[in-house]
Amino acid sequence: MSKVLLKSGYVYTKEGIGKADVLLSEDRLFLDFSENDLKNTTVYNLEGKLIVPGFVDVHVHLREPGFLYKETVESGTRAAAHGGYTAICAMPNLNPPPSTKENLSLELQAIEKDALIKVYPYGTITREQKGRGVLSDMEEIATDVIAFSDDGKGMQEEALMREAMQKAHALGKAIVAHCEDESELKPGGCIHDGDFAKAHGYIGINSASEWKQVERDLRISEETGAQYHICHISTKESVELLRKAKERGVRATGETGPHYLMFTDRDLEEDGSWKMNPPIRAAEDREALIRGIQDGTIDCLITDHAPHSAEEKSKGLSKSSFGIVGLETAFPSMLHNMVLRNPLEKEAARVDRREAKVSASEILAEGGKTVHGAISLYRLLELMCTKPREIFPIRGPKYIENGAEADIAVLNLDSVYKVDPESFYTKGRSTLFAAQEVQGRVLKTFYQGREVYDSEKGILAGDKYKE
Repeated sequence: MSKVLLKSGYVYTKEGIGKADVLLSEDRLFLDFSENDLKNTTVYNLEGKLIVPGFVDVHVHLREPGFLYKETVESGTRAAAHGGYTAICAMPNLNPPPSTKENLSLELQAIEKDALIKVYPYGTITREQKGRGVLSDMEEIATDVIAFSDDGKGMQEEALMREAMQKAHALGKAIVAHCEDESELKPGGCIHDGDFAKAHGYIGINSASEWKQVERDLRISEETGAQYHICHISTKESVELLRKAKERGVRATGETGPHYLMFTDRDLEEDGSWKMNPPIRAAEDREALIRGIQDGTIDCLITDHAPHSAEEKSKGLSKSSFGIVGLETAFPSMLHNMVLRNPLEKEAARVDRREAKVSASEILAEGGKTVHGAISLYRLLELMCTKPREIFPIRGPKYIENGAEADIAVLNLDSVYKVDPESFYTKGRSTLFAAQEVQGRVLKTFYQGREVYDSEKGILAGDKYKE
C-alpha cells in the first residue's frame, strides 16, 4: 500500500480544529512522523481544506437483497463514499428480511462482494419484520449484525418489545426502533397532520403515533437496562421524552435527519419527493429538533437514505412511496443551512437559499467551535463522525489522532455549487435539495488508507477493499 501525505490542512481533533500534516500509512493515520517516514509518499497540498474522520450514517437503506432496482450494495456504498462516508449501517427491510442466519447470509455475501466502504447490517427484531408476531433468531445472528431493528414498522406489542430488549441486552446489542403506533394512524396517511394537510385535504400522520411508542420504549429500556436508540426523531414530544430519559440515566440515544431540521410542513409541495416516514412536521417540531442537537439531546445525524424508482416517486404526496435519498447531500446541506445560518432566526419558514455569508476561514476560527448559525462546525462533526462511533462499535476514528484507522474525508468548505441529482451515484434521484445552492464539497474519501473517491476522478474502486 502506498503512503499518502495530506499536507497543510486543518484537522478535527478532540480539542478543536487546527492545522496539521497527516500521513496515511498501512491503514493508519499519523500526526507524528519523521522525514524518513515520507519516502515513496504521494503528497496532496490541502491548504485551507479540512480533514475529518469518515462520516458515519447509522440509518441507510441499501435494498439488497430483494429490491435491486431501487439500490444495490455497490451503488449505495459508492453514493456513501461520494458523500464522505466510510461506514454505514444497513436497515433490514429487505427480501428476505435478515431474521435468520440463512437470510442474513445473502446480505453478507452482497456486502463482501460489492461494498466500497464498511457496511454493518441490522438484524430484524421480528421474524417477518412486521413489528409483531415472533422474534427473529436473535441469538444466531447477533455476532453478524450491528443491532436489531424492524425499521419501517413500529413494535406494536409491548410484551414482545420487552422480550426483545431483554434478549438484546443479554447479547450486548442495541434495539434501534422505528416508533410508529399503528393504533394512532388513519389509513392513507401521507404527510404530517398539520396545516398543509388540513388546507389541501390530505390524511395526516399525527405526532402521537411516534411519541407514544418512544414513551413506552424508554420506560422498558429503563426497566430492563437495555441499550435503546430512537430512529429518525421528528416530533417535539419525542425530543423532550429523550431529554428527560437521559437525565434519569436511561441508556437511550436518538437521531434525526437534515430534512427534519431544515423544513416544515409549510414547505410541502404536491411532489412525491416531499413524502417520507416519519413526515416533515410543524415549525415547533423543527425548533425542538434544532434545540435537541444544540444541547446534545439528539446524538447523531442520519440521512434515512431510502432510494426508490422514478416511477415510485412520481405519484404525488398521496400515492408515492415513502423516502428520499440523502448520502450525497447531507454534509453540504447541513453546512450551508445549519452551520452558516440558523433557520430559527428567520421569519420565513423556507430554508434560506442565499449564497453563504460565512467564509471557511471564519468557520475554522477558534477551533471550529464558534456558532455562526444554528450549530458550530465542530458540533456538526460530532454528529456525523464522533457520536455514532460512541454509540455503536463502528470502525474509524472518532477524531483525527495519531495511530487511528485511516478512514477519513477531505472537505472543501469554500466550494459553493448547486445540487445536481444526475451526478449522484445512488440509483435514487428523489431529493429535496435538487438545484439548491449549498456550500461544502467532499474532495476525497479514504477507506482503510486507500483513496476510494476523488471529486475530479470519481470513484476509485480498483480492488475491493476488505478488512
